[in-house]
Amino acid sequence: MEYIKIRFTNDFNESNFQKNISDLFQSMSPMFSFSSQATWKPQLDIYETAEKIYITAEVPGVDKEDLELEVNPRAIRISGRRQGAPPAPNGRYRLAEIQYGPFERILYLKAPVDTENITARHKNGFLYIEVAKLPSQKRQTIPISSD
Repeated sequence: MEYIKIRFTNDFNESNFQKNISDLFQSMSPMFSFSSQATWKPQLDIYETAEKIYITAEVPGVDKEDLELEVNPRAIRISGRRQGAPPAPNGRYRLAEIQYGPFERILYLKAPVDTENITARHKNGFLYIEVAKLPSQKRQTIPISSD
């Protein structure tokens, strides 16, 4: 059985101002990319039950070996790279809409998750992630004694 790389971490680096501005302009049009490496963002579906969070990432054309998943109790980072095919020799693009290169999605979670209880699988261009929530802290009533 082959596994998707999952790395556990305590914190994720906050995005810097330049990266945020670049992402903003690039989301309007890829030609506004400020860096030589254009990035793209796979679309996600996230839903939850009382016990688990389910994440589906649409990553067509991304090999399992090019995916990485990092988890801490409050966030999940999905990253990877989609390799592009070079154009034919002496050819030129008439239309180029498919985005290639690196991608990264960081999902900040409302509820803490159990980093020991997570599964991920890659099938038919989708990455399926299932994460167990940590049990919520229950209120406890403390009796007060009188002296």
